[in-house]
Amino acid sequence: MEIEAVGEVAVLRLRGGKANALSQPLLERLIELVDEVERSGASALVVTGVDRHFSAGLALPTLVDLDRAAMRAFMELFGTAMRRLLASPRPVIAAINGHAIAGGCVLALHCDRRIAADSDIWLGLNEVALGIGLPAVVVEPLRQALRPADAFEVAAGGELYTPARALALGLVDEIAPADELEARALARASALARIPRLAFAQVKASLRRPVIEAIERTGTGELEAWLDTWFSDAARTRIADAVAKLSRPRAG
Repeated sequence: MEIEAVGEVAVLRLRGGKANALSQPLLERLIELVDEVERSGASALVVTGVDRHFSAGLALPTLVDLDRAAMRAFMELFGTAMRRLLASPRPVIAAINGHAIAGGCVLALHCDRRIAADSDIWLGLNEVALGIGLPAVVVEPLRQALRPADAFEVAAGGELYTPARALALGLVDEIAPADELEARALARASALARIPRLAFAQVKASLRRPVIEAIERTGTGELEAWLDTWFSDAARTRIADAVAKLSRPRAG
């Protein structure tokens, strides 16, 4: 992954191998780069992907054989990375250039604004379709971003959505032509960056505080409940099938 400075805005491009899947090295690097942005003079941050993916979620092939303790440690790292974005005092804009599925959609939810490309991409939380639940680090930002009925549909339905449907649900705030996406995100970031920094940071911290406190208050218990779903018989079968499909060579 890398950071590019565009004026006073830092652009973080997710690069994590096939589909920008969220592996341990990618999450560790994400934390390093967000911390680097915090130490820099950048006034705002845009997070985007490359090629056809924003992020397709957790890197299942690297996780399928972990025991409970190792999986707990991975999810704690995932939670740390997500909260780095959520608690950043700077404006953070997700420029969703491609598929944002499961953990990739979660990453976007931890940004302040989400702009999706108007193209043939899918967004959503499909974890329940694999027999996996949602930990507090996913549920609490979703609860704040969406209306209750829409949050239930997205979290419990396990479906993936077009950008237009994601906009109607509140998963994204705006849709832009694919060739204008990054420019639109940079413009939105620059507009927010013109707000006096101290005032913006205070307001953002106040808005995010209930979410962060809820994650901290319920996170341990919810993570253990989530681990129960990850290691359930239904999830093990579905995850193994998903990993097998990812490992098959593409025809042609």
